Amino acid sequence: MLIDSHCHLEYKGLVETQRDVLARARAAGVGGFLNISTRQSEWHQVIGTAERENDVWASVGIHPHEADAHADLGAQVLRAATENPRVIAIGETGLDYYYDHSDRQVQQNLFRMHIGVARDVQLPVIIHTRDAEEDTLTILRDEMGKGAFPALIHCFTASADFARQVLDMGLYISISGIVTFKNACELQDVAREIPADRLLVETDSPFLAPVPHRGKTCEPAFVADTARFLADLRGETYDQLLEISTGNFRRLFSKAAL
Repeated sequence: MLIDSHCHLEYKGLVETQRDVLARARAAGVGGFLNISTRQSEWHQVIGTAERENDVWASVGIHPHEADAHADLGAQVLRAATENPRVIAIGETGLDYYYDHSDRQVQQNLFRMHIGVARDVQLPVIIHTRDAEEDTLTILRDEMGKGAFPALIHCFTASADFARQVLDMGLYISISGIVTFKNACELQDVAREIPADRLLVETDSPFLAPVPHRGKTCEPAFVADTARFLADLRGETYDQLLEISTGNFRRLFSKAAL
């Protein structure tokens, strides 16, 4: 089966017809969904969907855009939320200097807090990074020095050098529908070279619909289109890409019952 390793099922565009969205994805061969949270106020919704749907799992975390609104969120609050059996990951968290919706220092502090909890509970941390490669690497190296933790760079759009460095640290990389875009040549080059044991696929729906769905609301079903494109790009069969990405999901998100 194919797994959408990053989707936002509670976001506008999906939540209104969530059951139909999931049904279309299942019909397209998608057998698992990691439903990502971005702010504390949506944790209960994200977890609730995972409790209702046995092929949906949840993450808990604070997106860097929301950092200012959660500057005082304590580690104990995040840690407590991870105790739910349907919560299999922490995030998304990280740094976003492209939009700078939140103070950079606050983003960095929360990123480190998420990593600390991930290290303590040994759940993967899902990392968002945009226009912040240097600081992201600095924090990852520093935190790895305090003890290893599982992690994933989601919706990868960074440089080849960044990819090499995070792979050297043991991280996984997830590829979204951006890889299908005509102008994504650099990303396509990176995607070809990601080791088979570190590769995942995602939609980041309702955003970033892949070709041939550009301009539409992205749905988890479209992860199949990204997977087909990625398989062809890497010289693999579709079935091989499914086996690779699903196996990696199982290893990284080991709390998930698959």
